[in-house]
Amino acid sequence: MTEQTKSMVEHPEESPGYGTFVAVWAALVVLTGLLVFVSHFGQKAAVWGLLTITPLKAGLVFYFFMHLKYEGPLVKGVVFVALGTLLIFFALTYADVAFR
Repeated sequence: MTEQTKSMVEHPEESPGYGTFVAVWAALVVLTGLLVFVSHFGQKAAVWGLLTITPLKAGLVFYFFMHLKYEGPLVKGVVFVALGTLLIFFALTYADVAFR
């Protein structure tokens, strides 16, 4: 048995099947269609749709396509801290622009 085969036998959760990726892709397509549908209800609905659906889509991409699901807690923590910091900067920028 090769090293790669041994690794796959010892850690079967590290090798998702094509079905998982197709299902996630289909979910992303449906969410994109939902976002386009919501955008036809006016600017306010489009903004709220963008603020709720887009992070969900990004989470699916991070979790499955970037294999964050299979990383350890340290890498997951670093990603969440980085995203949290980004959200703080977005909020501060929005507050600065909104109250000028």
